[in-house]
Amino acid sequence: MTNETPVGQVTDKVTDARDPRDPQEGPAPEPAAEAIGGMSGPDGPLLRLIKDRRIAFLIVGVTNTVVGFGWFVLFDLTIGRLWGYMATLLFAHVAAVLCAFILYRKFVFRVRGHVWVDLGRFELVYLTALAVNAILLPILVEFAHLQPIVAQALIVFVTTLISYFGHSRFSFRRKVAE
Repeated sequence: MTNETPVGQVTDKVTDARDPRDPQEGPAPEPAAEAIGGMSGPDGPLLRLIKDRRIAFLIVGVTNTVVGFGWFVLFDLTIGRLWGYMATLLFAHVAAVLCAFILYRKFVFRVRGHVWVDLGRFELVYLTALAVNAILLPILVEFAHLQPIVAQALIVFVTTLISYFGHSRFSFRRKVAE
């Protein structure tokens, strides 16, 4: 028999940062029944409503994808006109990563500490997605003759998969207490 925990199963209770002496805060919510990649922490507001970390992850992921694509469109219509679509991609990447990090950390995982470590790991996942994007975008623009915004809309599906698997298994991962 091994001590490994199946993915999606919480193995220990997680403490909340609430002050138990403060009656206005009420009782701390129970941790969600499902965890992704061994992540733990008090439930974010979305998890208190949804109760399933995977669904909350998906909701924030869809929101993040829409916001990230919005950044791309904004930068394409501004910076892209001056410096081209690859500059658009880089500026959109930075803005989207910072937005996504805050959304996931605040609304889904609610992990504590390790902000810079988490941000570094988070960025590593997005750098992988950026590398794929940086290869596919010029191919679709230069060889398939698509407009950058249309090409990016197609690429979003690929990079979303990369992000989901990377974040769910790496970005906010915490060691499970033994």
